Amino acid sequence: MLQEFKKFALKGNMVDLAIGIIIGAAFSGLVNSIVQDLFMPIVAAITGGVDFTNKFVPLKEGITAVTLDQARAEGPVLAYGRFATLAINFLIVAFILFMVVKLMNRLKRQEEEKPAEVAETPREERLLEEIRDLLAAQSGQQPRV
Repeated sequence: MLQEFKKFALKGNMVDLAIGIIIGAAFSGLVNSIVQDLFMPIVAAITGGVDFTNKFVPLKEGITAVTLDQARAEGPVLAYGRFATLAINFLIVAFILFMVVKLMNRLKRQEEEKPAEVAETPREERLLEEIRDLLAAQSGQQPRV
């Protein structure tokens, strides 16, 4: 069973998957920083600094709280602001990932479009061709290619 597990764990696919997960976790931090530190301040500037996370609609009378957490403690609320914030974050992340994939595809296409390097004819073949041409010239025939 140990040998079977070792064979399973060390398969190329498993190692690739593990590396992908680790890189994904690191990339997640980068994307979160881009969203929170770069794009959300722009959204806040456009909307006049409105903080969507604390926007809610009380579903019961008597809820007087100003923040969402306080309102939830007082009773049921419809927290549309947090949903709006997460939806905006999702759209920003999806756009960033789209741009990354688009860039990677462009780089991959450029790599594929590079002309294949012409392999140099091996020395032995060149010598044989020269011998063929010399023999053909001595016999008065055209060399065959």
